[in-house]
Order: sequence, then structure tokens, then C-alpha cells
Amino acid sequence: MVDAVALFAIALLVGGVVGTVVPLVPGGLLSVSGLVLYWWNSGFTEPGPVSIAVLAALGVITLLVEFFGGSIAAKAGGASWGTTGAAAVVGIALMIVTGPLGLLIGLFGTVFLLEYARGGTVDHSGRSAFYATVGILASTAVQVLLTISILLGFLVAVFVF
Repeated sequence: MVDAVALFAIALLVGGVVGTVVPLVPGGLLSVSGLVLYWWNSGFTEPGPVSIAVLAALGVITLLVEFFGGSIAAKAGGASWGTTGAAAVVGIALMIVTGPLGLLIGLFGTVFLLEYARGGTVDHSGRSAFYATVGILASTAVQVLLTISILLGFLVAVFVF
């Protein structure tokens, strides 16, 4: 029989998947919290040490992608760290007001304008803005895949083995 704490842990894992596509919800952190809660509730016996290590590592990777994926993509596109930081602040502010579309428009626009103001060409500024925007979208896709992997790996480790 599944107890209430186990159900809550599974809800956290499912929330982790959902949280990766909902703005300002830390999907990776919810997934890791669900793992740790279930592991603690089982007396540190389920899932086994190898499973918990692998799933926790996936959770940490998810957190790293969540925090740094967009910045790394912007940097790969040629944007400066200052531009990337400013774009993150503007994107988050616009996301709070207008939702996910505001994040994408704010990010693209800020990177484009700041890179152009730094003496860049339209091509360089556009490429940097494109990389940053695609990087945010790709980061979200990677987070979804990682949190789904954590959820499915957890279910297999706990209920199959």
C-alpha cells in the first residue's frame, strides 16, 4: 500500500515535469525534493543507492541546465556576459508582466539592442539574440526530458525492482 508521503513525493516528481514548462517554477528542484522525500520516508532504502545517485545526478544536471542553459547559448552566439545578465533580468521582468512570450521577446530584444550598442553589426546582434532565444527554448526541452527521465526512472526503481 502506498502511503501519503509516497504520494506526495510522486506528486513532487510530476510537479517537477510540469514545472519545467511553467515559468518561475523550479522543476529540477521539485524533482530532487520528491526523490529525497521518498528516500527519507523509506528509511534510505528505496530506491537503492545506485538508483538514487543516478536520479539525483540527473536532478542536479536539470538544475544546472535551468540556471545556465540560456546564458551558455547566448555566450555561444557571441553575446557578452553583461548582455546576457541584462537580458535575463529584462526577460524575467517581462515574463512576470506578460508571460512566457514576454520572456522570449525581452530576451531577444535586449540581447539584440545591447550587442548592437556595443558596436556590433546587425548580423552579429541578430545572431546573438537568436542563439539566446533558441537556447532558452532548448534549455526548457532538455529540462522536460531530464525530469521525465527522473520520474520514469524513479517509478521503475521503486515499483518494478
